Amino acid sequence: MDNWNVLAAQTSSQAIGRDDIGTVKTRLTIEKLPDKVLLHIFSYLSHREICRLARICRRWRQIAYDTRLWKNVSLRPEVSGLHVGSLEMLLSLISVRFGPTLRYIELPIELITHTVLHELSAKCPNLTHMLLDFSTAMQLHDFSEMQAFPTKLRYMCICLSEVIFMEGFMRKIYNFINGLEVLHLIGTYEKCEEEEEEIYEVINVHKLKSATPNLRVINLYGINFIDDSHIDAFSSNCIQLECLAVNFCNKVTGSTLKTLIQRSKRLTCLLMNGTSLKSEFVMQAEWDKCALQELDITATDLSTECLIDMLTRIPTLKFLSAGQINGFNDSVLKQWMESGTTRSLISLDLDSSDNISDEGLLKFLQRQGHQLLACCLSGMPHITDQLWMSILPLLGNCKIVVMGTAEKLGVNIHVDQLMDTIASNCGNLERLELRWDPDNLRFSDKSQKAIDILRVKCLKLRCMVLSDGRYYETVKANFERADRITVVRTTTCCRVSPYHLLRNYNDLIFN
Repeated sequence: MDNWNVLAAQTSSQAIGRDDIGTVKTRLTIEKLPDKVLLHIFSYLSHREICRLARICRRWRQIAYDTRLWKNVSLRPEVSGLHVGSLEMLLSLISVRFGPTLRYIELPIELITHTVLHELSAKCPNLTHMLLDFSTAMQLHDFSEMQAFPTKLRYMCICLSEVIFMEGFMRKIYNFINGLEVLHLIGTYEKCEEEEEEIYEVINVHKLKSATPNLRVINLYGINFIDDSHIDAFSSNCIQLECLAVNFCNKVTGSTLKTLIQRSKRLTCLLMNGTSLKSEFVMQAEWDKCALQELDITATDLSTECLIDMLTRIPTLKFLSAGQINGFNDSVLKQWMESGTTRSLISLDLDSSDNISDEGLLKFLQRQGHQLLACCLSGMPHITDQLWMSILPLLGNCKIVVMGTAEKLGVNIHVDQLMDTIASNCGNLERLELRWDPDNLRFSDKSQKAIDILRVKCLKLRCMVLSDGRYYETVKANFERADRITVVRTTTCCRVSPYHLLRNYNDLIFN
């Protein structure tokens, strides 16, 4: 040990220089870092961690309460936010800690009062993003005395309740939200039971659209009362509309699609996952005259004839999600490809499209694969590792790949060869998901080598999702040894989606 200390001292002396040997007597610790460096370090931490660090010492407390660390604040503890014990405490935080630097805030129902909203309006003039969570509400606060509301909002997300009518609150804020560009109305789709009771229209969309003429992005997610008349209402007043999402609004049938396309000349993104689209309504729309580039019709019941008619007429389609559709088959792929309208395609998601054959997919990808940035062919038992090893050399530019199915297969997936093929052909890969059941994965004692090659060659890989099992543990350990601890995840808590490629992806994120 004495020899080691001598050696360490000699090394330090050489690094510092002979003239400074006598002056350096203490080690450099975190206490020696300047305030601006500590502030930068703190900016990478969550607010919960920052609050814990504030207890260390007076200096750290002062840095932790710097308003620059409190630009984006969530006060919903169930969504990794902070818990505020009382309204008085929140009012104090708004004036002392948030102030002019606050840009984004999330408020749960118990903190949404006219007093809090008045204080935010007065003390936070630069607040542009707000989320109001009414989803657990059984009763609203009294807003009859509310006279002020933040006026610079560009983004607003309202999580609706199943039974609480919002019109009393909304009537008070209509005059303050005409600058909104992004609007999210989040329903209770995930909480609904199969046997639904009476459906209430808890927010008046027809009045709301008149108060928000500047909307670019509208996301109506999982709202059980939203129908085609509401889409018609927004399209009649929002001339700037670029993106409309009505995912899991099952009363939407597409009867106003023709009018929407005619009015919304700037509409480039239309997301209708899980809706009740009817083929006759979809075929009436003038798709050949639209500016649409991104389309999601996953889990709809469109016919083969309708799919061919629509896809061969949209001139500049870049993004298509059309999984879980029985009508999507080889004939659709063939005629779509022959029409020439696939020339702009960069993202294709055909999850659980069992009526597409191996040959049909291979022919399509041989022609279009080189231009794809996302390829999702999951949920199809007949698409095994053998076909993927033929497809992967065609996907050299892909950033997102999803493969495999959770169903147990009669054949084994030789994952070592697959990893080697991915590493050799997909150097730009950023997100990868293998959904195969762990019991179907076969790998050898030398699988570490294949994982090493993947890790070294795919340096841009940020997310790799696997089903929980022995192989997942092997891959996770490999990446952790290379200090890439956040890359490998399980399908139980993470899913890869091509939505990352949507032009308005950042605006569409909520919760």
